[in-house]
Amino acid sequence: MTKFAIVGCGHIAKKHAEAIDKAEGAELIAVCDTIPENMEYYIEKYGVEGYQSLTTLLEQDDLDVINICTPSGYHANIAIAAANAKKHVVVEKPIALTIEDTEAIIEACKSNNVKLSVVHPNRFRPAIMELNKVLTEGKTGTVSHANATVRWNRNQEYYDQAPWRGTKSLDGGVLMNQAIHNLDLLLWTMGDVEEVYSMAATRLRNIEAEDVSTGLVRFKNGALGVIEAATTIYPSNFEESLAIFGEKATIKIGGKTANYIQHWDVEGMDDESVNQIIEQVKADPFGKPGHQCIIEDMVQAIKEDREPIVTGEDGKKALQLVLALYKSADTQKAVKISDVSEREDN
Repeated sequence: MTKFAIVGCGHIAKKHAEAIDKAEGAELIAVCDTIPENMEYYIEKYGVEGYQSLTTLLEQDDLDVINICTPSGYHANIAIAAANAKKHVVVEKPIALTIEDTEAIIEACKSNNVKLSVVHPNRFRPAIMELNKVLTEGKTGTVSHANATVRWNRNQEYYDQAPWRGTKSLDGGVLMNQAIHNLDLLLWTMGDVEEVYSMAATRLRNIEAEDVSTGLVRFKNGALGVIEAATTIYPSNFEESLAIFGEKATIKIGGKTANYIQHWDVEGMDDESVNQIIEQVKADPFGKPGHQCIIEDMVQAIKEDREPIVTGEDGKKALQLVLALYKSADTQKAVKISDVSEREDN
């Protein structure tokens, strides 16, 4: 049994605890938070040990994996400490807020020979997996462009829940926080980015970071992309979508979250085959919870001594894209991914 601990007992930690509880071969044995009251739910529900000190937690010999669920700005220090203690690391998105911190996490895990996985669970959605299968098999032909859209609502009360929300140093805006999962899907399906051009604004929310962003992308393979992300949508979440346009296919995955096939037209696929895929996804649009997939993959990666499906480098690519969009919006110039280190005003 692979034994896990959660560091940071805020809202997202519940998803991790549920995932570990349901995952085959995983067991939650501890939680850690500087505020004792935050740990009470997990101690009572799962019968685990609670630690206020990260150092003390990492001294536990029977602990295999640390799941980091703190505000994003704290990820690096915790991940590096865990790696140095020879613990494997599962870190919530984004992997960190700067490339410097990200590379430090990756290097610490590599030098200590521990596994590193970043929580981008949307890759495991049934509709997304069907889309990626078509792309991998080359059935779309040459892709001309793709659209990634997140039109959600996060009202002022959401940002007022904690002083770190919406800050550049600990959280980021809609791109870094909400849309980064969608951007990971864009990268996973379309490949690496060469350059971006972006505009961003803080229109409705009283926060330091952006609440709306638009961007243009040129991929290394020559395809183009359009990104739109906002937390200003009235009155609630409207849609999240990913659309791919190729010479032999037009596919759109959408819904309030990108879980449903809204359009599927692939050359050579008959109506029966298309309807079968659509109905199969409709019958189980969420599939196995993505966090559970991440946990089970980490268990197997340790057993098989292989890289997790979502690696630290994957997390770095998603972060680089966000930072490039930020830099372009700040400078009002096109920005090459290779020129991105971190946001200039950090």
